[in-house]
Amino acid sequence: MRTSPAKLLVLVALCLVVLVELRTALAFVGVEVSVLETVGVGVVAVALLLVWGFGVGRETGSESESAE
Repeated sequence: MRTSPAKLLVLVALCLVVLVELRTALAFVGVEVSVLETVGVGVVAVALLLVWGFGVGRETGSESESAE
C-alpha cells in the first residue's frame, strides 16, 4: 500500500470538496455541469485514488537488496 488508510480517506474527502467547489465556480462563469456529470467525474477520481493508494509501493533499500 502506498499510503495509510487515514491519508487516503483525507484525499478522497478533499477530492469531493474540490469537485463540488469546481462545479460552483464553473456555474459562476456560465458553464453548466449537471449533478450526474459531477458524480461521474467524482466516481472516476475516487476510483483512481483507490487504485493508486492500494497499488504496490516502491521497495525499500533492504527489501531490494534481499531480493537480489
